[in-house]
Amino acid sequence: MVNEIQVATANLWQLVLKNAVGGSGVNAVDIIVVDLKTGDGIEGRGFSYVLGSSGKTATNAAREIIKDFLIKKTLTHPESLAREIRQSFNRTGRGPNAIAHAAIDTAAWDLYAKSLNCPVGIAMGGSEREVPVYGSGGFNTKQNPDEAAQQALSYLESGVKAVKPRVSGTRKDEKIIEAVRYAIGDKADLMLDANEKCDQTTAIRLLEIAQRHNALFVEEPLPAHSIEGYRQISAKSSCAIAAGEHLQGITEASPFLMNGICNIIQPDLAMMGGLTESLRLARCAEILDISVAPHFLPNVFIHLAIAMPNVVWLEDFPLLEPIFGNPETFDASGMLRLNGLPGLGLNWDENAEKRFKVDF
Repeated sequence: MVNEIQVATANLWQLVLKNAVGGSGVNAVDIIVVDLKTGDGIEGRGFSYVLGSSGKTATNAAREIIKDFLIKKTLTHPESLAREIRQSFNRTGRGPNAIAHAAIDTAAWDLYAKSLNCPVGIAMGGSEREVPVYGSGGFNTKQNPDEAAQQALSYLESGVKAVKPRVSGTRKDEKIIEAVRYAIGDKADLMLDANEKCDQTTAIRLLEIAQRHNALFVEEPLPAHSIEGYRQISAKSSCAIAAGEHLQGITEASPFLMNGICNIIQPDLAMMGGLTESLRLARCAEILDISVAPHFLPNVFIHLAIAMPNVVWLEDFPLLEPIFGNPETFDASGMLRLNGLPGLGLNWDENAEKRFKVDF
């Protein structure tokens, strides 16, 4: 059949980084790559990832999901497919299944939008707009204040209007924050990422310092699943709190939305389970007047931003660029737009599979 999915594969790619990046010190990424092809030759590709090197379980899960839900099945709307797959997790749980589902879901959206000859964001019902990007890459907790300030200035010179240095819940934080704020002045917004490193006492202190320096938000001051802790600190501070990159699906994210714990929700493509679940989350957040600022991958999440006006920021955090050839970046004013290509519009490096694919 013309619109039947005749080819569906899931493979593992491994990317080893030269230097550890971010506040968590990531030094390797396992990438689950899913390829789909219909009877009329339309191809879709999606991906997910595990930060570290434990992607084999998720890759095997993707292969099982493909066998059950995609091979020789008619191409349907990605949200319908996602619902069917999601319901199958009621006895096995999300875990690696969600990470596997993310790769399948992004491939399904890529395929579906290409069948309509339009970008994914348009297929989601959105309309073109430009979205601001903030600078996050290049910051880490080992930097001294001057180094953090210099990284911030480098971002400003490239056009972005906001930066997010890393903090760690220690007394060093205030000097980092002061140096970066002094460097950027009132020319840019300041955000802070604690990468789950505080307890309630140090989180309250960090929120107070952040507020004094007019920070837009503090990201993950506490461990991701410390719901009561977040409730406590949000009640004691008026500084905006962002969270979400370590939460799996709406089930884990909903307490942060419904209890007024966070002001900005940050879905991660892999942890959330794909674009469809991120879209569902953004819809819920919109009802509650909560902003969305997805976790890195701006060239994927631009499509969510096109569909959902409450996506207010995209994050520049270079990590998976070696698998893409000449990825789109923000312009001289720090804004990102659709590149106009159908599907996800990603330009995969033609040699990436040969370089990174792992057989197991």
